Amino acid sequence: MSDSRSDTSKAQVAAYMTRDVATVSPDDTVREVAERIAESTGHNGFPVTDGRQVVGFVSARDLLLAEDSAPIFTEMSDDTIVAHPEMNVTDAARVILRSGIQKLPVVDDAGHLVGIISNTDVIRSQIERATPEKVGKLMRTLEEIHDVSVTQERREVSLDALVPTQARVYADELAGRTYELERGLAEPLVVIDNDGTLVLADGHHRVLAADRLDIDEMDAYVICIDVGRGVELGMERTAREEGLASIDDIEVVDYAQHPLVETTKRFQDDTPD
Repeated sequence: MSDSRSDTSKAQVAAYMTRDVATVSPDDTVREVAERIAESTGHNGFPVTDGRQVVGFVSARDLLLAEDSAPIFTEMSDDTIVAHPEMNVTDAARVILRSGIQKLPVVDDAGHLVGIISNTDVIRSQIERATPEKVGKLMRTLEEIHDVSVTQERREVSLDALVPTQARVYADELAGRTYELERGLAEPLVVIDNDGTLVLADGHHRVLAADRLDIDEMDAYVICIDVGRGVELGMERTAREEGLASIDDIEVVDYAQHPLVETTKRFQDDTPD
């Protein structure tokens, strides 16, 4: 079972945009909108709509020096860049990168708001582009080495059911994967279903990050070996030799930071009394 979003060379904005969009009215005051931004999670601005029609966009920056009582239509940008749902997501990425904006309202042919696509959505689309390439290469390798037929499907897998094949992960990368997960940016895992045994082939840092966030299941590309044709995988044998039965057996290694990475704390500590 394939995922229609896997080929982002052809993927459209509609596949990645958020459809439930928070908006503000042109007649709302600066104070009202500023309070909404302050109280929200992840919002640094809103599309301004008159009914369903997009008439502008207002960002936190637009409000910095504005009077609290001023109506939003006097402060918003009314020359707003928008995307169409059928626009290629790669083209949307170029617009976001070159314009320096973080979000594009998505409008239909009548100019009505149907969604919004952010830089985060674009990053997610590019992440999903890379994973199928890994999966295809691994599928071909399994077929050539073990002379079996394999299929691929996309599904949620339980972290408790996974057999890891990597004995250790690194604390700095684990922190990065945790950051990504919290923002919905993590790419799917790659798992081999070897006659019912779920072998984790790629995504050990992501799995431990998810476990730390109390996530029980994750999205995965699952490569299924023909039922009844379970094989002795080299990675599975190595895992057994290293005593890896579950993700709890993975060691987190906290190597020293890169020598050129500093924090302001160090400079404060070096300040003479």
